[in-house]
Amino acid sequence: MSENNPYQGRAERFISVLRHCQVLGITVKEASDKALTLELPYSEQHVGNPMSGVIHGGVITTLMDTACGTMVINALPEFELCPTLDLRVDYVRAAEPHKPIYALAEAYRVSRNVVFTRCTVHQGDTNEPVANCVATFMRIGSHMTPPDFQKIVVGDDTYPEQGEK
Repeated sequence: MSENNPYQGRAERFISVLRHCQVLGITVKEASDKALTLELPYSEQHVGNPMSGVIHGGVITTLMDTACGTMVINALPEFELCPTLDLRVDYVRAAEPHKPIYALAEAYRVSRNVVFTRCTVHQGDTNEPVANCVATFMRIGSHMTPPDFQKIVVGDDTYPEQGEK
């Protein structure tokens, strides 16, 4: 799928170089310039309470921050790293044990200096969220992004806007 979808390819390459994503087993399910879905498989290593089998809130927060940050990459006209400025989380309910968790993120506003995102974590139904968040990311410009890192993430893909010029 990523061969025909540059947004999917960029998201997959970005996730693949983040060590915490490797450790947690986070993968990209879908990606576009409008939305992104990441999957976190259930693992006993993610459990915060061994008695209940419920995934630790810190793992869910990491998933949301990663989903929003990855969405930023696909929402911008050209690749640039954008550090998290603020992340506000609402935990709605405990995730059901032994089921994967999905994070659906979107960038709802891109300004000159800040990208505004939101994310819903669910287990198959976005109408029954496990958690929600809003997050902002600071734009630092593509010139501040290390070229080697940019090459890994962008690969041979061109953004549609760049290819049309």
